[in-house]
Parts: sequence; C-alpha cells; structure tokens
Amino acid sequence: MTLTVDDLTKMSQAELDDLYCQSPVGTIPDGNSQGTALIWPGSWLSRILVPLIKLLAWQGKVFHREQRFLLNKVSPLRLRLVKAEIYPGKSWIDDGETTVLDYSKTSFVAQKIRDEIREVAPNLYLGQAYWGKTRVLNFILKF
Repeated sequence: MTLTVDDLTKMSQAELDDLYCQSPVGTIPDGNSQGTALIWPGSWLSRILVPLIKLLAWQGKVFHREQRFLLNKVSPLRLRLVKAEIYPGKSWIDDGETTVLDYSKTSFVAQKIRDEIREVAPNLYLGQAYWGKTRVLNFILKF
C-alpha cells in the first residue's frame, strides 16, 4: 500500500518517527510541492491547525535541484520567499542519510532553521523542522 498525505496526517509522532527512520533518503526533489505542516500530530488540535496553516502561512516549497536551493511558498498569496540551500547530510534523528534544507546562510529570518527530508512513498516526503537543535514540527511535501 502506498502512503498518502491523508495517511500521514493521521499518524502519531511516534508513528511518524518510525516511518522516517525506516525510509530511504530518496532523490533530491525538483519542482513545486504541496506542503502540509504537522503540529501535534495525531491530536484533535492538529486537525484544526493543519488547514489553517496551509491557508494562512505555508503551502509548500519549490525546489531547484540543479541550483541546490529552494524557496518556501508563504502567505495566502503563495509568495516564493525564504530561501534554503539543499544538500545531502546526516539526520539529527538517527544519524542516517537525509536531504538537508539549510537556511543558516540564505535567510536572515529563518537562519536558525534546519529541515531534513526523506522519501516515504513515491513523490511524497516527510520532513523534520528544527529551530536550533530543537525539533519544532513535522511537514509533508507532495510532488
């Protein structure tokens, strides 16, 4: 069975962590993604926050694989802002291979943010977002 965005939004944090740790790094994605932020996964509050965040704040990322950067789609207007470098690296969760999305040198606003992603199904990536060394949320990217 292939996982969907809906499947991931119903998982608990422990289930998401297990899935992430068992998933391959996959190829670095390219192009426009639909994003879903997961706050307090598996809770009733998450079911309220997920659509609100998508509507008002963050809708995904646009990857430019060859140039090794991405831009986030933010605001209801889906403005392409907040740039990150893309490169292979080590996961902070399990020290395995991951794709790092690094904002430290490309964004004044998000310079303390580091994301990492792995491909959990074809064209479906699960991400971890960190503020400094603290994990603050999970996110999904569908291409």
